Amino acid sequence: MLKFLFLCASRLPLALLHAAGAAAGAVAYRLSPALRRQIDANMTQAGYPEPAMHRAAARETGKAIAEMPAIWLRPLEQVAGLVRDLQGWEQVAEAQAQGRPIVFLTPHLGCFELTAQAYAWHTRADKPLTVLYRPPRKAVLAPLIQAGRNRPNMRVAAVDLAGVRALMRALKNGESAGLLPDQAPRFGEGVWAPFFGRPAFTMTLVQRLARAGRAVIFLASAERLPRAAGYRLVIEPFDEALSKDPTEAATQINRALETLIRRLPTQYLWAYNRYKVPPGVAQPPVIGQPPSDAQPPGPAQPPKIGQPPDIGQPPAAVPAAGAEAA
Repeated sequence: MLKFLFLCASRLPLALLHAAGAAAGAVAYRLSPALRRQIDANMTQAGYPEPAMHRAAARETGKAIAEMPAIWLRPLEQVAGLVRDLQGWEQVAEAQAQGRPIVFLTPHLGCFELTAQAYAWHTRADKPLTVLYRPPRKAVLAPLIQAGRNRPNMRVAAVDLAGVRALMRALKNGESAGLLPDQAPRFGEGVWAPFFGRPAFTMTLVQRLARAGRAVIFLASAERLPRAAGYRLVIEPFDEALSKDPTEAATQINRALETLIRRLPTQYLWAYNRYKVPPGVAQPPVIGQPPSDAQPPGPAQPPKIGQPPDIGQPPAAVPAAGAEAA
């Protein structure tokens, strides 16, 4: 039944999907205290305290959910056709021509599900994309998400050791890998690094992938254009060599993501609990102070400075980013 409903929704005009999503997002923001606290706290932390921006962000979150049936289930040619403005592809083509592997980093910004689809449409057949995939909490959604990601020139790798090995193999073969760099990793897979001035547990996988494959890193974002006119996909190189130090490398990545997000602040997924403490991870250090060796291990709660409760995990993954590891 759910797949049938998604198929029906995928055939609706994008304008109707966005209108319905914006309305649903506005209602959810008004009626859900947890969602409202999450968005308000995260945006205020980032320097956007204005209530009007918070409401706009809630509407954009609704659009992001409503557009997913179209992105996942329409033919790839139609999905790629929604990209009205593609910027930076020539740099990707140049890296491919040189035989360089590519790591794409796509934050939860705009239509983040679109970036991998667009790559799959434009890439050469011998340069497929392997996308890191975290199964959704609701198992009923898994077949729909996998259907949307099992496209020509796209492969899906689970968030486990086998999936990481699949990404490594792809890069060693001169192919591309894509992941969401602002998704909180599990214990042992990340470090605390500042994100809009507050410690966020940040994955170290990007640094490991880039160094192992001597890969070029690109950032990708798909801006949702006004009046459902489609999307602007921007691909740009990561401007600096990643540090060999995991914490410094994570800080560099978060800083680059902040730059992207500040261009389109209301289109970021502020509803995601980016500052959560994963199970088994110790409390984050205070920004500007080194972590204490005496800090006890085990789960701990972050400082309760406007911290909202965890409302769950965002919709899963896609690609994008560009620079060589040091």
